Amino acid sequence: MLFKLSVRSIRRSLRDYAIYFFTLIIGVSVFYVFNAVSGQVAMTVLDTDSREIARVLRAGISSISVFVAGVLGFLIVYASRFLMKRRSREFALYLLLGMSKGAISGLLLLETVMIGLGSLGVGLLAGIGLSQIMSALVVSLFEADMTRYRFMVSGEAIGTTVLCFAAMYGFVILFHSIVISRFKLIDLMQRGKKSERIRLKNPWLCAVLFLLGALALGFAYYRVGWHYSEITAGKMTVYIAVGAVSTFLIFWSVSGMLLRVMMSMKGLYYRGLNAFTFRQLSSKVSTMVFSMTVICLMLFVTICALSASFSMRNSMNANLQALCPADFELSASLNEPVESLDIVSDCREAGFDILPYADDYIRFYTYGDDAFSLEDFCGEETARIKAEFQFLDYYTSEQLVGLSDYNALMELYGRQTLSMAQDEYILLCDFKSMKTIRDSVLQSGGDITVYGNVLHPAFRECQDGFIDLAASHINAGIFVVPDRVLEGRVPNGDYLIGNYKAGDKAQMQATERLVRQRYTELTEDLSGLPFLASGGYFALETRLDIQSGAVGLGAIATFMGLYIGLVFLIACGAILALKELSESVDSIPRYEMLRKLGAEEHDLSRSLLWQTGLFFLLPLVLACVHAVFGMKYASYFLEIFGTEKMMQSILSTSVIILLIYGGYFLITYLCSKGILRESR
Repeated sequence: MLFKLSVRSIRRSLRDYAIYFFTLIIGVSVFYVFNAVSGQVAMTVLDTDSREIARVLRAGISSISVFVAGVLGFLIVYASRFLMKRRSREFALYLLLGMSKGAISGLLLLETVMIGLGSLGVGLLAGIGLSQIMSALVVSLFEADMTRYRFMVSGEAIGTTVLCFAAMYGFVILFHSIVISRFKLIDLMQRGKKSERIRLKNPWLCAVLFLLGALALGFAYYRVGWHYSEITAGKMTVYIAVGAVSTFLIFWSVSGMLLRVMMSMKGLYYRGLNAFTFRQLSSKVSTMVFSMTVICLMLFVTICALSASFSMRNSMNANLQALCPADFELSASLNEPVESLDIVSDCREAGFDILPYADDYIRFYTYGDDAFSLEDFCGEETARIKAEFQFLDYYTSEQLVGLSDYNALMELYGRQTLSMAQDEYILLCDFKSMKTIRDSVLQSGGDITVYGNVLHPAFRECQDGFIDLAASHINAGIFVVPDRVLEGRVPNGDYLIGNYKAGDKAQMQATERLVRQRYTELTEDLSGLPFLASGGYFALETRLDIQSGAVGLGAIATFMGLYIGLVFLIACGAILALKELSESVDSIPRYEMLRKLGAEEHDLSRSLLWQTGLFFLLPLVLACVHAVFGMKYASYFLEIFGTEKMMQSILSTSVIILLIYGGYFLITYLCSKGILRESR
């Protein structure tokens, strides 16, 4: 009997369950996809370094999954509240007919089990399909061999997903039992008949609080967006708190001003069903000020997380080819100049000789004049720059390189060479923040004195260029000077940059392993390198090693951003959808009254569309405003990796938000429309 009632109830309330099913299916599929990453066949075709990165990624996803499980569990309980409220009269009828509360609990238990099994089955099928796309993405991210890819189902991910969702449904069953035990027949009979009274807030208080919230947000935006260099951890905490409180004040004041403003526009307010539409919207926002604030902040985090992760990954992909034009770089940058500096000979004597593996290469030195630092370069601009950028190193000597050495390196890199007069210099810089500082100095004069030689800038802005192999634009400043300026000077940097003797990728990887092994043995005891006696930096950087690290960092950022972003989007969409559906159930008597007064069905549908659309749009609009300034602050950190693909990343984020958040809006509108039509 209970089984038949359960099946009948689910079939009859299928439209009401649409949001519930939609949320569960997306939640299950997302949970499976990200937990299956480490078990995909793609992981079996990676090299050793990539497998290590994959293990780090797996550990990160596992940690986040605990948080995700909590969020999804909250959503399931939140959705259950709506469904029970929707069926209050049905439960009242059961009690009137003599059904015990235990029987009702058994009925809900069967429904929960059937819904759980159905959503788990469909969600896992969708997740398995999506995980194959994710596998291809993993292969692409780690540049693995796609020919060895095979279709695979992760039993471990299925087990984890089933266990987590079984635990969530267990909480739902417990929640149902507690609620049912507190059922009172009179409350179930009267639920939905009470009309909520809309209390108009003081318009002057709303206006003042709105102005205060807007001004506080503007202050936080200004400090974060244009004075980022002065921000400490404590100040950032204050700005985040100001932003959260200001967001709450704005929603609170808007919920009070919206109806007042519309009522003052009599021509618009009394047109059609606008009066009803705006009173309904004002009521919804007024009862969800705190929830709207949380949803807005979650959407803000979603937009920033997705955009930043996509931007990092896309920029690093674009940079790898341009910034790693050689196979290896053996270099030393010392604290003090060293006579007869020769890292190649010293390394050979210590048992590490890279030249037998090198095809074409270039040897050159870099220099540093103790009397020429960033402070000396800035000159009269020093006070202004120090006031704005307090944490820069103003006292270490600037890096100098001779013109002929730099041009020889550019020929190896396949880049354009430079030319200048004997009394000029060229400043190379591709790190955006430092480029801005240095450009301002160059435009105000820019003359420098190096080893007693006065040099003038050949260009009034920094030129694009670099020496070190890297995965991102990190060159904060290199001065290319005439060779005569450096003649007879003692260097403090030694570079050997070149390509391996390798005909294909397999040979290059074999050479890389051999060279890396020899270098690792050398670094176990650096006492055989006399040039390090004064302290400094000595390292071997290779294209394959840089690419592996960059790919791993990009992959971790992409997956983490996607995981957090998708879960937050699901949470925001589900909360708004369930609130709107709950309001639709409560508003059935109001729509019945409008029909009796002669309102047409298409006017009612239009009113519902406007209510639902504006209800979903309000937190998204403010979240987008937050995100504009949030991404401006984030760009100062992202510029290390590159921000060339920012617009492409924002477009990708917009598509994801449109599909998920917009999907919730569409399903909510259709379900609400169906609920109200049933009341005819």
